[in-house]
Amino acid sequence: MKKLTVSLIIIDAIQLIIGIGIWIYIGIARGDEVNNTLYLAVFFMLLCSVATMAGLYIVMKYRNHDMVESLHNLEKLNTTLRAQRHDYLNHFQVIYGLMELSEYEEAKKYLDPVFKDIMKVSRALKTKEPAVNALIQVKMEASERSGIDFYPEIRSELGALPIEVWNLCKILSNLIDNSIDILVKTHQEEKKINLDIFEDMEYYCFIVSNNGPAIPAEMQTEIFKVGVSSKKEEGHGMGLYIVSQIVKEAFGEIELISTKERTSFSIRIPKKHK
Repeated sequence: MKKLTVSLIIIDAIQLIIGIGIWIYIGIARGDEVNNTLYLAVFFMLLCSVATMAGLYIVMKYRNHDMVESLHNLEKLNTTLRAQRHDYLNHFQVIYGLMELSEYEEAKKYLDPVFKDIMKVSRALKTKEPAVNALIQVKMEASERSGIDFYPEIRSELGALPIEVWNLCKILSNLIDNSIDILVKTHQEEKKINLDIFEDMEYYCFIVSNNGPAIPAEMQTEIFKVGVSSKKEEGHGMGLYIVSQIVKEAFGEIELISTKERTSFSIRIPKKHK
């Protein structure tokens, strides 16, 4: 998006220079030459204006799409939190009743799934970025519906991200969705996705891994290019390219390691531009 914005600024600058040049030329030229110059000026002005408006439309469309998706995730997270809070009293009443009846084993059985449900949300709410927290919660629920165990390990609050949070959400969403799609198609009993977010003195680090089948070696070097995908269906091949471009624009690095035991995408984004 930054490159596109810069391109639009350059187009506007060219338009201004052409306009000034034509204005000066009109002051010197005479007769039919002036008419031809005016037609040419109008053509270039309109062409540049259309290009600028089209570019701005694309920028706003994709930015708005990212914002709408993040807001939708936030709404889902808020609904989950409200539902949990609403159920707390009922859960405590049931547990208290079981304890009064000395049904301690039954109380433990009842409490186990409730505790797991609470812990799922608490594991996601560990950064200072609500949009990231909401995304992680939504992907955890999507993984659970698909019979996949999702293990987030959040060791950074992401307090000073050098990129827009929408772009980070786009990176994580693409990588996690790819892992879900791959694991759904496998027949193994144990399916796992790990998300590791941490930081050191220089970088924010994000690792998304799954225990699905290995990506073929010949595809690993090409998978970040446009139209290249490990999926057989048509319409794929843009997600990882988008991820690589966002990482590149942030002066970051992305690494793929894929074996028969695990496939991992590791991303490092510098806290300060090099």
